Amino acid sequence: MSDKKLNILFAASEVAGFAKTGGLADVAAALPKALKARGHNVIVVMPRYYKIDPAKLTKLPAPLGVPMGIMGEFWAGVYTTKLPGSDLDIYFIDYEEYFGRSGLYEDERGAYSDNDNRFIFFSKAALQLCNYLHFTPDIIHANDWHTAAMPLLAQTRFVHDFRYAASVLTIHNLQHQGNFYKGVMDVLEVGWEHFNSHEFESHDRVNLLKGGISHADAITTVSHKYADEIQTHEFGFGLENHIQAHAYRLYGILNGVDYDEWSPAKDELIAKKYDFDSLEGKLECKRALQKHFGLEVRDDVALIGFVGRFAEQKGIGLIAGVIRGILDLNVQVVMLGTGEKWAENLFGALSHERKNFALHVGYSDALAHQIEAGSDMFLMPSLFEPCGLNQIYSLRYGTLPIVRATGGLDDTIENFDKENNSGNGFKFYDATLEALYYTVRWAIESYYDEKESFIAMQKRAMQQHFSWDDAASGYEAVYAKALERRRG
Repeated sequence: MSDKKLNILFAASEVAGFAKTGGLADVAAALPKALKARGHNVIVVMPRYYKIDPAKLTKLPAPLGVPMGIMGEFWAGVYTTKLPGSDLDIYFIDYEEYFGRSGLYEDERGAYSDNDNRFIFFSKAALQLCNYLHFTPDIIHANDWHTAAMPLLAQTRFVHDFRYAASVLTIHNLQHQGNFYKGVMDVLEVGWEHFNSHEFESHDRVNLLKGGISHADAITTVSHKYADEIQTHEFGFGLENHIQAHAYRLYGILNGVDYDEWSPAKDELIAKKYDFDSLEGKLECKRALQKHFGLEVRDDVALIGFVGRFAEQKGIGLIAGVIRGILDLNVQVVMLGTGEKWAENLFGALSHERKNFALHVGYSDALAHQIEAGSDMFLMPSLFEPCGLNQIYSLRYGTLPIVRATGGLDDTIENFDKENNSGNGFKFYDATLEALYYTVRWAIESYYDEKESFIAMQKRAMQQHFSWDDAASGYEAVYAKALERRRG
């Protein structure tokens, strides 16, 4: 419990339980609840995409006026409900022209051409909502490029309402920065003097995330390692020098996980519950997973699982390059995911060729739980990974991660060391086919040749704890620093 109760406005473009494309949604659902549990007064705001049923929400009586510069004033509806599993209020900004679409950020033709106006509108609406609710935030917590304009908006266009509010900007994935035509400055209404190379300007365009980094009182990333990595050429996506200049306000806080949802001792979606002091249930889960995928039901074969997007970031190119060699080993592999069509086609063809390989194209939450529980090892060879959650889920399920040492993967996974009876997985450093192949081979050989050590490592992994309460404590410390900077 925090000593000082704060009013926190948490704005995000997606929240798990309502709309989700990635880890941002998980954080936006879990962190506010953890902060609320620690005594803070938190409201969450997101767009009402038209996949969110208004019949399950409560509509506020009056519309919300949102100034949009040269475009005039727009009027939005506002809905509300409680975050699932909590008494925390979540508000939805409703505007059909911007959010009544099939996707969050894109459709089958690509990214929406007006994403700049859509999310500037949302950012301003979130600030206007505070006035509407008579809610005076101590902290404005923005997330990724979609709400990165909020720190400056709060101190310029809306300064009379937010003079003492400190802003925190969390970077969940630096690859996406919100780059748009410079004329959007007339919609932002923060003044053209902010269109310069130290703030919003990048290659004669507006970069919303860059501007947010310039003006937030504190900047966070979702792991310690990622805070270091984004200051390098390899992971900085062109902003590394800009981030270095603001590194004195940069903090890495590792995401937590919801152990009420992701724990084999409680999981209703798996064949048999189990825990670290009794792994027999994990074997039943393995058999059930093999049956589900039509694999040979064998207790004595190493089974590797993968759950994730078929995207370059997730190392799908590396997996494609070594998968046949891996399948030549004494192993079974199951994959759940969707994404790049070439990858779906390649793995689809392979599932018909190889009896020890199975694929489910798409996403199934139940199947994701079953793969975590039934696999012996979990494959996650990301090229970069701001935090990653699946490797933390895997630890709790005694499914030892095989990862590349980047971002949150490096923070959470320690290499197997038989001599010192330590480690909780297997990791490699170079993003090469050889490094991935030989690390997978090492993991498989350890499964067969170091059985006692392998089981001891599973039990050790299952007792590790990465909670949202720990993460919330870290954010409290950052909030305090941000408030000190803002208020002196």
